[in-house]
Amino acid sequence: MVTFSYNQREEHEGQKISSRLVVRVTERAIDRRGQRLLLPKIEAEGWWTSFYLPEQEIIRLYQDHGTSEQFHSEFKTDMDMERLPSGKFATNALIMALAGLTYNILRFIGQLGLLGDRSPIRHAAKRRRIKTVIQELVYRASRLIESGHRLKLRFSRHCRAYDAFWKVGLWLPCHRIA
Repeated sequence: MVTFSYNQREEHEGQKISSRLVVRVTERAIDRRGQRLLLPKIEAEGWWTSFYLPEQEIIRLYQDHGTSEQFHSEFKTDMDMERLPSGKFATNALIMALAGLTYNILRFIGQLGLLGDRSPIRHAAKRRRIKTVIQELVYRASRLIESGHRLKLRFSRHCRAYDAFWKVGLWLPCHRIA
C-alpha cells in the first residue's frame, strides 16, 4: 500500500484556491477468499481536500463518512423528516431545529437507558437507533397518576422497560404496581 498527495493551486475570479489530492494505491495478489490472482488487482482511492494534515489522518477522516450517512438516514426516516411540512423556509427551519433537539434527547435516553446489563433489549450493542428507543421506551403502557400534587408513572409488574426508565431518571417518579 502506497499513499501520496499532490498539492494544487488555482486562481478563480482573482482568488487563489489551494486544494490537495490524497491518493492511496493498494496492490492485492490474493482475493478475499484466499485465492491467488494471476494478475494483481490494483485499487486507487483518492480524496480531494483542503486539510493539511498527514495523509493517513485524512484517509481515516474520510473513511468514516459512512457513519455520518447512517445518522443522516436515521434522522430522516426514524424522525419522519423525509419531507418538510411547509413551503416557508422559516417554518421548516423551526421544524428542523426542534427535530434536531428531539433527536439528541432520544439519543441521550437511548445511551443511558438501553445500554448495559439491565436493558430490555436482548443483545449487546454500542448504540441504539432512534426507532428502537421510541419502541422500547416511548411506546410503553403506563398510567400517569396524580396524588398529593405529584405526578407518578405506574408500570406493570412485568414491564421490561422499568429499569431503563429508572436509570435514565426521567423527571417523573416511576413506580411499579406491586
